[in-house]
Amino acid sequence: MEPLLVLVALVSAFFFALSLVLTPFALRGAGPLVGGSISVPTSAILFLALSPLTVDWSAWAMPGAAIFVATGALFPAAVTLLSFASNRHNGPNLTGAMGNLSPIFAIAIAAVIFGDVPRLTQIVGIVALIGGLTLLALERSRAVPRAALLFLALPVLSAMIRGGVQPSIKLGMESWPDPFAAVTIGYVMSALVLWGVRLGVAPRGVAVGRGALWYVPVGLCNGAAVLLLYNALSLGPVTMVAPIVATYPIFTLVLDRLIHRGRPLTLATVAGVAISVCGIAVVLAT
Repeated sequence: MEPLLVLVALVSAFFFALSLVLTPFALRGAGPLVGGSISVPTSAILFLALSPLTVDWSAWAMPGAAIFVATGALFPAAVTLLSFASNRHNGPNLTGAMGNLSPIFAIAIAAVIFGDVPRLTQIVGIVALIGGLTLLALERSRAVPRAALLFLALPVLSAMIRGGVQPSIKLGMESWPDPFAAVTIGYVMSALVLWGVRLGVAPRGVAVGRGALWYVPVGLCNGAAVLLLYNALSLGPVTMVAPIVATYPIFTLVLDRLIHRGRPLTLATVAGVAISVCGIAVVLAT
């Protein structure tokens, strides 16, 4: 096991969780579409400003660049909007917990593209991880009104997209192995998409409150998380990276308790966390 890969993937999970927990503050000032048009361009501008120092543009290579562009048209743009909308209706804990499906899609696609089939012990660990996170999701879903259960489709769709992006970026980095280039190109594309959608939906502008400034740190946290995710993918296989990053619902649970003083931990929550930790321990031990 590569210790650096584990560390980078875990820090990525932490930043994904922190962005989710900070999002409720931002939603008080503006809705998901406005939020996405603030948070994603914030990171895009930062990555562009740093690119002369972080990206060797002379190493531009195809088809890697094309994959980064195509992926960027969807991620993080679509995932950002879905996460913000889910956060508004479901809260950060449930939104994070439902993200447990992403490694299923990531690993399945990686198996098709790279023939990267997980070993039996890895499958056991991944199943335990997903089972524990599912227990968290079910426990948190009890607080969601029946009429709002339809909104659970939002984080599930987000997980599908995030899972599909990981092997795609891994494939792109085979010809252009530069995580900074991948995240810079992807964020610029997503920023353009989000602003195009915003101008198309609300060409005359929309009301924005002071709380919308929270979308700046939310965007920076998401940007850091994606950059670290791409770095982790450059260090190891999707079958290892995806399960580790998928632990972000556990970080979300802890951060929500610290920042929002969320509900006390229940037995089901503790059991879900324990099973998830055991699952990731099995994955890391193989």
